[in-house]
Amino acid sequence: MKAAGLAPGSWLAVLGGGQLGRMFCMAAQTLGFRVCVLDPAPECPAADVADRHLQANYDDPVALAEIARTCSAATTEFENVPAEALRFLARQIRVAPSADSVAIAQNRIAEKSFLRGAGLPVGDYAVIANAQDLLDAPASLFPGILKAARFGYDGKGQVAVAHRGAAIAALAEHFSSDTGGVIECVLERRIDLASEVSVMVARGMDGVLGHWPVTRNVHCNGVLATSTVPSLVDPDIEAAAIDAALRVARTLDYTGVLGVEIFVLKNNSILINEIAPRPHNSGHWTLDASVTSQFEQQVRVLAGLPLGATDLLVPVVMLNLLGDCWKATEFDRSAQVDPAEPDWSAVLGEPMAKLHLYGKREARPGRKMGHVNVLGQAATETVVRIAQRLGASY
Repeated sequence: MKAAGLAPGSWLAVLGGGQLGRMFCMAAQTLGFRVCVLDPAPECPAADVADRHLQANYDDPVALAEIARTCSAATTEFENVPAEALRFLARQIRVAPSADSVAIAQNRIAEKSFLRGAGLPVGDYAVIANAQDLLDAPASLFPGILKAARFGYDGKGQVAVAHRGAAIAALAEHFSSDTGGVIECVLERRIDLASEVSVMVARGMDGVLGHWPVTRNVHCNGVLATSTVPSLVDPDIEAAAIDAALRVARTLDYTGVLGVEIFVLKNNSILINEIAPRPHNSGHWTLDASVTSQFEQQVRVLAGLPLGATDLLVPVVMLNLLGDCWKATEFDRSAQVDPAEPDWSAVLGEPMAKLHLYGKREARPGRKMGHVNVLGQAATETVVRIAQRLGASY
């Protein structure tokens, strides 16, 4: 059944005030909507541009009641918003994605179980709740990667383990719980990859599906460095990746924008690594090189409007800008050392480069501060020049 479209001037809520929320706000305002951001931080990127900022925890009953009273629909900008908060809102206003979809993506164990149960390609893994589970884990999972089941992103909450003994030591050192036990983890077999790709999918309130072209991603120290479209991977791999991503959305009965991260193996098979129930870093190129950006699409879905076209307009490479580009002798706030602003002329002097900064007040190593979309056939060469001038990871 088709949901009625919201009229311009309606209030939308986004739970989360980071850069994804900021770009959602901008897209919503372009379409004539007003946006309320819920985030506990007194200052955050989305709050700077939102029409209203509710400074409260994501499960704060007063703040949630206020959203339900004043907003017509709500979404989330990251998967660690409590699913119960979304369930509360869904009883009164439109919510996308659903709490059930977000709950699956919040937990690696639930996520992998869902994917395997749906017959989707997933790498070998074992659930680890204690040291005995590591002793019982198949030898084939070593060398492997031990990952926290919750709250891991951009390489955080992950430790490479060469053998069983290293895994037991890592569990004790890096995954201790407040109660003296260990945090639930998954142990994944380390895979020799040919490449990493992602597919951004959108599914409307009426069930209509759309997807953007496959994106080829390069990571540095666990953080996305570049995303390139066209991906230039084998067409059969692209087709398999798109099919897998669409199957995830259908099986989840998903509504909203969804990112699906995929490993490409050297035998040309694929494995789904993670799903993200929101716009994704690897989809930032859509802001300048697609008919409809992932953020506009997120607004369209939430407002019950038709999906926009996802055609690629021009080849593009997205370069992440981390806090490392802000130069300082030491990143030491106690010493009141202000990192020097990067030389943006190195970016804006390239006529095919589009700079997006997130308005974060403090630059720290590894922190995502912005990105550059470089358009055109020479995008890769231009990104190399920009990265070298800024000292960006590449």
